[in-house]
Amino acid sequence: MPPIKLPFWLSGPQLTRLSAAAQAWWANVADWLQWPLQQMDAHKCHLVILDLLAWQRDISRFRGEPESLYRLRVAYAFINSVDAGSTAGLVRILKRLGVGYVEIEERLPGRDWDVVLLKLSDSQLSANPELLRVLIRQYGRTCRRYDFVTFTPVAVQLALVDFNDDQQTLVARL
Repeated sequence: MPPIKLPFWLSGPQLTRLSAAAQAWWANVADWLQWPLQQMDAHKCHLVILDLLAWQRDISRFRGEPESLYRLRVAYAFINSVDAGSTAGLVRILKRLGVGYVEIEERLPGRDWDVVLLKLSDSQLSANPELLRVLIRQYGRTCRRYDFVTFTPVAVQLALVDFNDDQQTLVARL
């Protein structure tokens, strides 16, 4: 809010105090008027307002869900619904909500055509089992079955050694 300036002929300590009080009052009024707009931000709003936004965006909080994850799911609900239904979109949804890198394989030979494999690391699956279930139910394709496949990265050490040994084969005949 721009500072309140009084005309130069109205100067003095009393009017300076009056100017400061009016400035403080109108700053409070501006905050009161901006409060409803600030409540539309899912990252900063009150939890009761967040529940209303979640209801509006078709998000329900699952048991044990941290508030920060709930706020992320509500904040990205619209763009997640736009991304839903495609392989690349599901990868973006999982990355956006903090699951991390995921590989998706579809229509594998030797398996039913409607089975989709989600390849996750073991730590990703153990840290987010309920979140993954909710996301697949809400944003996965309706005619597909999803299987979770875990991979565990293992550090391998390999030493290369130069081995210079000669070999001779001698054959003796009578």
